[in-house]
Order: sequence, then structure tokens, then C-alpha cells
Amino acid sequence: MGRVNTPILNDLARQELEKGFKTGKRHAFRIRCHTILLKADGRDSKDVGKIVGMSHVSVNSWLSRYINEGISGLETKKGRGRKPTIDKKEDVESILKCVKSNRQRLQTAKAEWEENSGKNVSRNTFRSFLKVLAGDIKE
Repeated sequence: MGRVNTPILNDLARQELEKGFKTGKRHAFRIRCHTILLKADGRDSKDVGKIVGMSHVSVNSWLSRYINEGISGLETKKGRGRKPTIDKKEDVESILKCVKSNRQRLQTAKAEWEENSGKNVSRNTFRSFLKVLAGDIKE
């Protein structure tokens, strides 16, 4: 059996982790808090991995990140995931211009915008973006 890397938690750190485990906004953050709490109870990484549904390597990685960065290290860092195709800051004016020139013709407006911008999006993505814009205008 391998060595057990057990973090030593003071009362405040344990309370923060328990609060994050019970009331954290994201599921991944709650699981990571649970992981650290289980490790602090003296369990080995393979057992913790089976309980929370990750590999022992991931358990050790999150433990290392917690030790180095604290509870904020358990949050998912910005910049992860797929980036949006339509940028709200850059594309709003050009999309509105195309929609105004082709009222009642969503496909034509979409095609004109794609030609001007060099980007390709699905009809649903274009419609969803227009709904977001309409919601922003109403507010």
C-alpha cells in the first residue's frame, strides 16, 4: 500500500471546505471539496477516487492544487471550454446591420453576416444570439 498524503486542516479550512461541499455553485467544485475532506480524514487516493468518481492521479492533483492555492484552487479556472463563435462585443453592430437590411429573412441576414465576417455558424446559434440581443434591449 502506498503512502497517504493527508492534508492537515484547521477548523476554518474544514468549515470552508464543508460549506463548499454543501453549497458550492458548481458540481465540480463540490466534488473537489469533498475530495479534500476525504483526504483530510486519512483515506488513500484510490479509495477517495472510487468514492468521488475520479482517478487517484486526479485526486492527488487536486490535493496539490489545494495545498498550493487554498480553496480558490479548487475552482475551475477561466478560459476553459469552447470559446463562443459570435463575440458579443465585436459582432453586435455587424449582425444588427445585416438583420435591419434583411428584416423577416433570417437566413439572408445570416448569410450576409457570414460573408462579411468570414465566420460560419448554425441557424440555431444565430437565432440564439439574436434572442440574447433582444433580451438585452428589453432590459
